Amino acid sequence: MIPDKSAPETVLQLSDVTFRRDNKEILRGITFTVRAGERWALLGPNGAGKSTLLGLCGAVNHPTSGTAQVLGEQLGRVELQALRRMIGHVNPRHPLRSPLTVREVILTGLTGTTETPPRWQPQPSQVDKADALIDALGLVGKADERWPTLSQGERGRTLIARALVSEPRLLLLDEPSTGLDVAAREQLLETIDMLDETHPRIASILVTHHLEELPTTTTHTLLMAAGVVVAAGPARSTVTTENISAAFNHPIDVQEHGGRWAARATRARQRDLASLVTAAG
Repeated sequence: MIPDKSAPETVLQLSDVTFRRDNKEILRGITFTVRAGERWALLGPNGAGKSTLLGLCGAVNHPTSGTAQVLGEQLGRVELQALRRMIGHVNPRHPLRSPLTVREVILTGLTGTTETPPRWQPQPSQVDKADALIDALGLVGKADERWPTLSQGERGRTLIARALVSEPRLLLLDEPSTGLDVAAREQLLETIDMLDETHPRIASILVTHHLEELPTTTTHTLLMAAGVVVAAGPARSTVTTENISAAFNHPIDVQEHGGRWAARATRARQRDLASLVTAAG
């Protein structure tokens, strides 16, 4: 078959992937494909295997069985450290201990380190790139602010800039709204949505277990439960009451408005709970 050259480039492809740790099966039969420009969300309850799957996507480890191709390279046949340099990773639990400035934190994305390496000096063009990201991601005037003084929202935007400074083809966001209040969460989601305009070719995968944390630019969703795929595909046809209820093993009513989702227990379930409370009283 002749490849369709008009189709977006495949950035990530997992085929029947299984992952075991300490003889425990954590992922089973995972298959999905991510293409350039797509914005995926990995959604499911705690313990579903989302972070483990994100680790495979980020070339942190390779599958026990099945095949995983990241940026055209098959895991298990490539040096993982080299591959990770082409992947941007946003982790709100960033283990920085030094009081680096916003600019310095962003520049560590070029070295792939948490701290600034000894004797390393960025090129003027690299500093310019960091400053451009500072302006683009709503951190104007914050370049010289130090990490300990930043709000959680400012840290989140700084980490997104850090992930983007090396111009990756794949961006991974591991529960980026962790620890944020409602206002800071909305500002962060606006920043993520803005990437659709500033970085339209980059593919992204965002992990969360809250529907309210899905950006409006989410194009695809993979729902997980107990290490298997419950549903995967375009977001609007995947994030449904039926699929979410199955993934979370609980009757949940899903509503979508203006590209944002919300979830709550179904009215029947609420009536059952109210009856129990009344009976107990």
